[in-house]
Amino acid sequence: MKKLLTLIYLIGVICLSMGQNLAQNLTRSNPEAEGISSAAIQEFIQSFDAKKHELHSVMIIRHGKVIAEGWWKPYAANLKHSMYSVSKSWTSTAIGFAVAEKKLQVSDKVISFFPEHSDLANKPYLADLTVQHLLTMSVGHEVEPLRAVVATQNDWVRGFLSAPIAYQPGSKFLYNTLATYMLSAIIQKVTGQKVVDYLTPRLFKPLGIQGVDWEVDPKGINTGGWGIRVKTEDMAKLGQLYLQQGKWNGQQILPASWINEATQKHIDQDPNASAEKKANSDWLQGYGYQFWRCRNGAFRADGAYGQYIVVMPEQDAVVVITSESHELQDDLNMVWKYLLPAFQNKAISPNPQASISLKNYLSRLTLPAPVQESNYQASTWSKHKASLDKNALNLSEIGFQRKGDQLNLVLVDQQQKTHQIPAGHGKWVMTSTDLPGPYLLRAAKANLEGQSPFKVASSYRWLANNTLEITLRFYESPHHWIWTAHWENGQLQMEIKNSFDRLNTIKVSGNVKL
Repeated sequence: MKKLLTLIYLIGVICLSMGQNLAQNLTRSNPEAEGISSAAIQEFIQSFDAKKHELHSVMIIRHGKVIAEGWWKPYAANLKHSMYSVSKSWTSTAIGFAVAEKKLQVSDKVISFFPEHSDLANKPYLADLTVQHLLTMSVGHEVEPLRAVVATQNDWVRGFLSAPIAYQPGSKFLYNTLATYMLSAIIQKVTGQKVVDYLTPRLFKPLGIQGVDWEVDPKGINTGGWGIRVKTEDMAKLGQLYLQQGKWNGQQILPASWINEATQKHIDQDPNASAEKKANSDWLQGYGYQFWRCRNGAFRADGAYGQYIVVMPEQDAVVVITSESHELQDDLNMVWKYLLPAFQNKAISPNPQASISLKNYLSRLTLPAPVQESNYQASTWSKHKASLDKNALNLSEIGFQRKGDQLNLVLVDQQQKTHQIPAGHGKWVMTSTDLPGPYLLRAAKANLEGQSPFKVASSYRWLANNTLEITLRFYESPHHWIWTAHWENGQLQMEIKNSFDRLNTIKVSGNVKL
């Protein structure tokens, strides 16, 4: 029996070791040992104004080691976070692998990959368009065709190829998310695999990145320019791979020549910008292959509302941020103001007090639920239900069920599917739902299929006796909703705010349902 128990113990140890090896988490260290003070890091994080920047996670890597990391609850280290245009850098990486494997060249003509659309080949400039033009956002469109295509068409490839090209490809920068989608479509053409599957053995497995998913178009092609869902540490690993010139654990994962080519400037965003304007902007330092050049010799993957992988070769550092920010240049300004000058060339003296202060600060990070400020009566909301007029959320019915301090939202969509979401009174209640939350590309066809259930933290408070405010925080995404519901004389009036759109309100109305 003793030998059996010993054997079971050894097997457990081996399995645990294999699991840890498979995860391949980055090595941890403390800031002072890697040449930066804990106080500087805490000052950097605290410098973000909560009115302009809602931070979700921060991770700082120096000399290949994580020296600071934090998540604002309900965001967490083990949860994925939906990416906007940080996805583009992952797609560019897939192109790098395909080039290394001689499956394509950046000089290849885009139309050559899609003979089924050869009837469009004579459109102005289309025959000149190359993979490199897609990579460098220099297609030549007058207007980015993204929204016109993804919200109305089933064939996004044809939609892109049909969009008029006004300028010679390569001559003019225009940010173009559908161009990145085309890179994804090309990968699928030449490999027979979606980008996420193509990257799995080449990138994800060597780096110990697990559980990645990626949105798709109606034909099952990964969206490319947005929609990958990864953890904060996964972002850090991609940045670290580029910092290490494509090497990982001593193995050359991606050619260093591709790293250099992808991260150097290929085109100016605004050639006519003044020297002063360029000196103060991280959006005017040049664009590479789906990577932005930064000031101070850095480059970055960059996504809407403050998602960053900032790679700083001169400092041997990577800074990762996920957030919902409304002042993007401000985000980077604070990296340069607080972190950049704090990096030292060698270890600095330990500072136990500052180290403890930083650790305690990072352990207490949270996004608190809104608290009720006055005592209002709520008895009339015990079993309210309303039929809704046509609305932007595609909901046909809403019900409110109170159970003690908990409020259950009962939502029926236009397909007659019921979604129940519990909300806590002045506190978060966690659940999952198939109802898509607030999202810039919520109207795109098919791209969220297969992504649910979506994790949501919900809370409510009373603004008046007949006015209820509900916050729905979709905490694997950058965004949340604030719903304000007013009930009077059998009529329900609701105002819904997307957290990313402060200027506009979605109005929803309905009648009491008996």
